[in-house]
Amino acid sequence: MTVKSTTELRPWSYRQNALVKSLITIAAGVASAFVGTFAHRMGAELNIPYGLVLAFLLIGLSTWCARSRMGAVGLALHLIASSLTAWGMALTTTSQHAGYIWLYGLILVQVVLLILPARWFVIPTHSESRA
Repeated sequence: MTVKSTTELRPWSYRQNALVKSLITIAAGVASAFVGTFAHRMGAELNIPYGLVLAFLLIGLSTWCARSRMGAVGLALHLIASSLTAWGMALTTTSQHAGYIWLYGLILVQVVLLILPARWFVIPTHSESRA
């Protein structure tokens, strides 16, 4: 039985070079903000903001991945990409009803994840086949 190196145990996007990691992080920021901008209004007409909760969860998970993949630089790239996407959509006629709670909360969630301890963003590379 062969033991894999610690780099082989990491997820695919974590094993790439800096440019590819940056592009993945930016794409994730754009995608999560795009989906979140449309999802945050779900349940608003019933005063049950489950869409807003799901949108914040989505942006939080995507931000966690960005920070664990590239550190604070990855989080910064994610924050810039997601903020530009969400605010850009809010300022166009496509989504003129984007809520301010979503637009400012999107930034707040990512800033909170920036100040959390770095050890919370480490993916362990333990081998399951220990002898």
